[in-house]
Amino acid sequence: MNRRWLVLLVGVLAMIAGCAYQYGLPYLIPALRADRGLSLSQAAILISCPVAGLLVALTLWGMAADRWGERIILSGGLTIAGLALLAATAVHHTVALGACLLVAGAGGASIHAASGRLILGWFAAHERGLAMGIRQTGQPLGVGLAALTLPPLAAHAGLTSGLDLLACCCLASALLVALLVRDPARTAVGEPHGGGSPYRTPVLWRIHAASALLVVPQFAISAFALVYLVDARGWDGATAGRVLAVAQVGGAAARLAVGHWSDRAGSRVRPMRTLAVGIGLVMLALAAGTVAGWEVATVALLAAAVITVTTNGLAFTAVAEYAGRSWAGRALGIQNTGQNLLAAATPPVLGSLVARSAYGTAFAAVAAFPLAAALLIPIRFERGPRDRAAPDGGELPAGAAGSATASRGDDSVS
Repeated sequence: MNRRWLVLLVGVLAMIAGCAYQYGLPYLIPALRADRGLSLSQAAILISCPVAGLLVALTLWGMAADRWGERIILSGGLTIAGLALLAATAVHHTVALGACLLVAGAGGASIHAASGRLILGWFAAHERGLAMGIRQTGQPLGVGLAALTLPPLAAHAGLTSGLDLLACCCLASALLVALLVRDPARTAVGEPHGGGSPYRTPVLWRIHAASALLVVPQFAISAFALVYLVDARGWDGATAGRVLAVAQVGGAAARLAVGHWSDRAGSRVRPMRTLAVGIGLVMLALAAGTVAGWEVATVALLAAAVITVTTNGLAFTAVAEYAGRSWAGRALGIQNTGQNLLAAATPPVLGSLVARSAYGTAFAAVAAFPLAAALLIPIRFERGPRDRAAPDGGELPAGAAGSATASRGDDSVS
């Protein structure tokens, strides 16, 4: 297998393992409530602990990846995450469980900071949208894995069995990274901004802000879709988990399609803006259907599970390309910090809103975030691909993939 595609495959497996516990813990909410006697709000706080751990470590892992490379950072972080999840199976106090999940999240932050740099280093600009889309399928596939396995596993064998599975996935992925991943060649050729800070213009800040707003509907759906189908629509947990797993596979396919779309369009942020508007409209349809009690609310929920995950790959690619390889780790760390700050806040805040009012009101409030993001997304900085394609379909020569998609001659934004 071509080296860059092997690296991408291992990166996807690492993303699946990391995202299964970082974002798939909502599927253990019924087990947390049954085994630990927690309320919905308390369980929502606990499942946010891995995301809170991400916030602590993302930028630090990004700086480390810029300095020491991707392979050591990915394998080390996944090992820390796996060991912390194993420790979580041995504790009994809720605070200790939260601490273990926090450490696991901090270890898994390495995935988000380092794996994006691998795409930037191994793939040319006209391939990166699709390659990053493939890499980003790890998130919905990880959540889909959690949806498919955790509810029945926890129902039959308890909370510990689910945590054991997640720990084994992380440790196995760490081993694969250590054995098979190779860092791309380091070079200063083609670096945008002369290797200096890309934060001298507002472009990255606006992408960061828009991306953070777009995770609110994504995590509203991932955190409460199962509970909504069980509590509000009368589904059983296993059936809801299977249906949501299929929706996550649909989300993964949609990321591939969106990545290919961005390569063909020569733009990451224009498709991102279109999708942001679409997400807002789907969330409004979900809110209206929920309030009115229409069955269309279930259809809108499943559509939201697909469309809300489509913008991440576009944003990651835009950030990495604009920052360049010398700044990509730090820029992706900052990108993920902003996203996960709102991701960590979404389940407890939305859980409280649902408890005080209803699901319809909560979904209506969420719809405002993607519509605001659409206004923030900058589009004028992009000029189209500039770097070379890989010769004869082979691996890129050193430095060929280091240049960015956007021309930096005009940093104006709109």
